[in-house]
Amino acid sequence: MNDIPAEKRVRIGAGAGYSGDRIEPAVELAEHGALDYLVFECLAERTIAIAQQARRNDAQLGYDPLLEARMRAVLPAAVKQRVRIISNMGAANPRAAARKTAQIASELGLPGLKIAAVTGDDVLDAVLRSHLRFEESGDDVNDYRERIVSANAYLGAAPIVQALAAGADIVLTGRVADPSIFTAPLIHEFGWHFDDWNTLGQATVVGHLLECAGQVTGGYFADPGYKDVPNLARLGFPIGEVSANGAVVVTKVPHAGGCVTEATCKEQLLYEIHDPGRYYQPDVVADFTQVRVAQEAKDRVRVTGGRGQARTGTLKVSVAYIDGYIGEGQISYGGPGAVARARLALDIVRERLAATGVDTGELRFDLIGVNALYGDALAANHDAPYEVRVRVAGRTASAKEAARIGNEVETLYTNGPAGGGGVTRATREVLAVQSVLLPRELVKPVFAFVEASDETA
Repeated sequence: MNDIPAEKRVRIGAGAGYSGDRIEPAVELAEHGALDYLVFECLAERTIAIAQQARRNDAQLGYDPLLEARMRAVLPAAVKQRVRIISNMGAANPRAAARKTAQIASELGLPGLKIAAVTGDDVLDAVLRSHLRFEESGDDVNDYRERIVSANAYLGAAPIVQALAAGADIVLTGRVADPSIFTAPLIHEFGWHFDDWNTLGQATVVGHLLECAGQVTGGYFADPGYKDVPNLARLGFPIGEVSANGAVVVTKVPHAGGCVTEATCKEQLLYEIHDPGRYYQPDVVADFTQVRVAQEAKDRVRVTGGRGQARTGTLKVSVAYIDGYIGEGQISYGGPGAVARARLALDIVRERLAATGVDTGELRFDLIGVNALYGDALAANHDAPYEVRVRVAGRTASAKEAARIGNEVETLYTNGPAGGGGVTRATREVLAVQSVLLPRELVKPVFAFVEASDETA
């Protein structure tokens, strides 16, 4: 480790936990969080596949649909407070995202920002050239060749660290492992080595705690009467205050809603973790089994003890492919006998789909909800639900066949039973995702600075 003052702290704010997350908490962090970095984690497995489809329709798109709104909201405060921004909002088109961000900065009167795009996660060609099998099903990837939409490798922190070292104020990436976009600024600031496995394991703890934003400040934790959380409507997003040894204090802006407790941090620590002893990441195989969580003060929780082992020689790749269509229809029944009429409706649709020969791979017949039409007061006065929502959904090979499912539900309007209303129909393409492991040497991440006038996609 380089000679870093022991008292140095790096403050990282989590600006988003998913693509559609709230924007106001990020602005609050930029304005009042005393941050060094603001990190937006906005990619899920299928999000990038949807972005790839958008890019195919328009070469200038393919980045996160809220990128422009987020940047217009946070850039003025971030520049004023000298906060650097890192995000995977580049999705399927990091260069276009960087170019759009440069345009926004210029329009806001914030010239001179160094904006970097990290690319190299799109490995579709390498996947199709290799002889690979899906980890989940064991199927040969080439059997899906005509249906594959995208293949994106989970990059690690290295290209982000390189961009920061080159002076980037904003770094926009495609598919990077969620913790890595938080560990990258720590590696840069503290000069950690990429083979310091225990430190990188603790850094992964930091990233994992922060990556889902409002979950660790009480959002997903809240359960009224059991785990009460104050002022959820104004939930604040977390700040990680990180020391040179990787120890982190998770906190938030004092006036923001929510809470940071041992319990909120422990729940987030175990979120989506299959094996706490071997949490595979592109930078390290992290070990959470010795992590210690301690409340220091109100809304200040210290987390230490993460460890790690050497990273593997492969990178996980999410391969998205078209897997048929889903057709759906819904209708509501309310008042006396609502459940009986709803069950009759399901029986009718089930028989109609069989009689008319709708070709489905799987079907669901559901009764949803107890209070969407009349509210809690009326529903509470009846032993049986006073209202119910019918849902019929099925998977088909074609959009035309899928549409027939919703159509049959709609015909309940006039063909009975009585009192149905509020029909909705939907047909959507299914994007499925499976994983492969690709040799690390086949993935070549790079970064480049992008200007608003750069016309290359």
